[in-house]
Amino acid sequence: MLFDFFYLVSELKKVPRKGWMSKVGIEHPESVADHSYGTAVMAMVLSDSQKLDTEKILKMALLHDLAESITGDFMPEEISKENKKIAEDDAMKEIFSKLPDNLAEQYDKVWQEYSQANTKESILLHEIDKLEMAIQAVKYSSEGFSNEKLSLFVDSAKKEIKSKELLDILDTLSYK
Repeated sequence: MLFDFFYLVSELKKVPRKGWMSKVGIEHPESVADHSYGTAVMAMVLSDSQKLDTEKILKMALLHDLAESITGDFMPEEISKENKKIAEDDAMKEIFSKLPDNLAEQYDKVWQEYSQANTKESILLHEIDKLEMAIQAVKYSSEGFSNEKLSLFVDSAKKEIKSKELLDILDTLSYK
């Protein structure tokens, strides 16, 4: 039973972040697993600095894109928010079915909290998700990819992030 869960989790290493390929032309972009790792580390540090529930936010960070091991990575213009939520909820039900009931219930509760974005931890994680994307854009800029195309990602993050601490970090980003 756990093997099936771990196998699905490992699929994230093979799912490329589609926006980098489609909008910037990066042939071999980071994987969803790469993004999730960066998001988790940022969540740990920022949650600790804000004295939030770091264990909970780390679980959220590790689960936040897990559905993509089944659905793949959707770009916003490919699917409505409502249909994306339905697809991701269905995928998470399938993924959690590979776990013992007590863990499935616990992780589903964390997943639902993230999805609803109505707690300090879930709101922060949604913003960290955008900040991580903006930092990746700067990294791709330093590798010679188009600043004009990458600015779409940074501008998107600037629109979504409300936290002063995260906006201050975002303001320090510069293209190389």
